[in-house]
Amino acid sequence: MLKALKKIFSKSAAEPTASESRSSTATYTEPSTSPRPAPPERQAETAPRSSAKPRSERTRKPAAPPVPAWKLDDFVVEPVEGKTRFHDFKLAPELMHAIHELGFPYCTPIQAQVLGFTLKGRDAIGRAQTGTGKTAAFLISTITQLLQTPPPSDRYMGEPRALIIAPTRELVVQIANDALNLTKYTGLNVMSFVGGMDFDKQLKALESRYCDILVATPGRLLDFNQRGEVHLDMVEVLVLDEADRMLDMGFIPQVRQIIRQTPPKSERQTLLFSATFTEDVMNLAKQWTTDPAIVEIEALNVASDTVEQHVYAVAGSDKYKLLYNLITQNDWTRVMVFANRKDEVRRIEERLTRDGISAVQMSGDVPQHKRIRALEGFREGKIRVMVATDVAGRGIHVDGISHVINFTLPEVPDDYVHRIGRTGRAGASGTSISFAGEDDSFALPAIEALLGRKISCEMPPAELLAPVPQKR
Repeated sequence: MLKALKKIFSKSAAEPTASESRSSTATYTEPSTSPRPAPPERQAETAPRSSAKPRSERTRKPAAPPVPAWKLDDFVVEPVEGKTRFHDFKLAPELMHAIHELGFPYCTPIQAQVLGFTLKGRDAIGRAQTGTGKTAAFLISTITQLLQTPPPSDRYMGEPRALIIAPTRELVVQIANDALNLTKYTGLNVMSFVGGMDFDKQLKALESRYCDILVATPGRLLDFNQRGEVHLDMVEVLVLDEADRMLDMGFIPQVRQIIRQTPPKSERQTLLFSATFTEDVMNLAKQWTTDPAIVEIEALNVASDTVEQHVYAVAGSDKYKLLYNLITQNDWTRVMVFANRKDEVRRIEERLTRDGISAVQMSGDVPQHKRIRALEGFREGKIRVMVATDVAGRGIHVDGISHVINFTLPEVPDDYVHRIGRTGRAGASGTSISFAGEDDSFALPAIEALLGRKISCEMPPAELLAPVPQKR
């Protein structure tokens, strides 16, 4: 008996404990990105004994049925005369899977025209306002290029293969979200760089994985480039979105610096989009593209056909009363209000909030994290009114905006079209109401000339000019 006990204790002393065994291991094994679970019988062996039920009490869960692989046959779209299907182009099944999930059976006019050229490798210049589907047009083309051309083996983390430059932070975020949805099954990585966000957080994302598609504002991209964190010598596709707005905002010198870092225009595909084809825009396009296909989608038809337009002649002192009563008496729940200056936007938002209407402001004075939170609240229906300047409003894509109100008429007629294009999207109907006061009614004739028709000007009903109730 004594000999047996000695033998047992000597054996247990010779065996290391679990913690000693782990600490003495010198080799490192790369963890699998998708570890395979242990088989049921192995799981039973490793389960704590105290929690195990007797075999008679155990119940087996039925195995989940395998998810069938997606096939192009699952995406059935009947040919329709006058419409172009995504099936009519040679797109990768992974990309078609994402398009199917997003519910896009037919191309919009600009998508059909742009893809007809860009999928053949041509540069393109497109004139179209937001809401026409141009973002998907250049993203689908870009993703196809990256899938068809394998990345080089000698590659660093901070070397994007496709670069998309946009003028505003909201537009960058929107494009990046669309890119994430379209690349869902492709294995391509999408990143976005914007000012006003945590630089170190964006840097860590850049250092964590390869970057295939980079969407950025010019200033923040230059910050990364000049610090040596981003190199643009491997860019295969360059996209410049809203070139006219970049001109207006003074970004072209920065954009020139960026483009000089990319390969020559003969060695990359360049796509440029603008709401207007001014002489300055066309001069830039000539410098940066090679034999581009020019695609024009009439912006006015997109806005005016689906948007009912009204103009109220109203004194400047009565504008806020009219705004408040329109929203409250009609119980509108998702409204965009535009003003020309940031201080106007701030005052309108503050007064609406004070008077019990949930509202947020969207202007360059608002920190980026607050702008993103405000946009999400508006998109989710938690906030009824968004008050914005033209610059901030350009990148806002929110479904279900029922009304757009021009608190002040824009000085640039094209901005009127962009504003009312926030409603009546994707074939839905919408309404725009403009307040023409003594200080801004001069802008109306130029807007009507651009539209090619008169907009009837009417006096608001007396009940819409009732005093705003005082909050106690």
